[in-house]
Amino acid sequence: MYQITLATGNKHKVEEINLIAKEYDIEFVLPKGDFDPIEDGDNFIDNAICKAKCASLLGETDLYLADDSGLCVDSLGGEPGIYSARYAPSAPERIEKLLKNMQGIENRKAHFTCAMVICNKKQEVVFKTQQFCHGEIMTEQKGEGGFGYDPIFFVESEKMGMAELSAQRKAQVSHRAKSLNVVLKWLKDEIIK
Repeated sequence: MYQITLATGNKHKVEEINLIAKEYDIEFVLPKGDFDPIEDGDNFIDNAICKAKCASLLGETDLYLADDSGLCVDSLGGEPGIYSARYAPSAPERIEKLLKNMQGIENRKAHFTCAMVICNKKQEVVFKTQQFCHGEIMTEQKGEGGFGYDPIFFVESEKMGMAELSAQRKAQVSHRAKSLNVVLKWLKDEIIK
């Protein structure tokens, strides 16, 4: 199985990505040591590049995949955007803050964005993509699955909340799944021929 370091400390993300990647005979592993990059980019792609390069300093694989993802709410000018994970101290507080900021707002359109970048040991970016999952912010939490903002995100294409989807279905329709499928196709065509 071909191993690639995934530039994250989030084991949920590794599990979610490995669920999708297993059919490609690729396994993603966490970086060795303390992975704590400074995300100072102006957009999702820049932050993903920062994480991939940081992971390449700690990893032992040939390639390093990083993603930067977040929730962008139209009526809030794209907030929380690249600050999605830092919008409030914890996931429940982030959801609470977003729902409070959405009170009285009719336009609840939003999308999840996921940028993915691959760099090599020399810290050169060799591939990048950015994909989306469109929907709306619900007025209350629904579902038991997923993580982050999933409990308040209604997936337009599925007509249900992200946290109500099975792990298998989320692995087909989420922003991360869409980006990862583009990455996996590239890896299969260009690297693991």
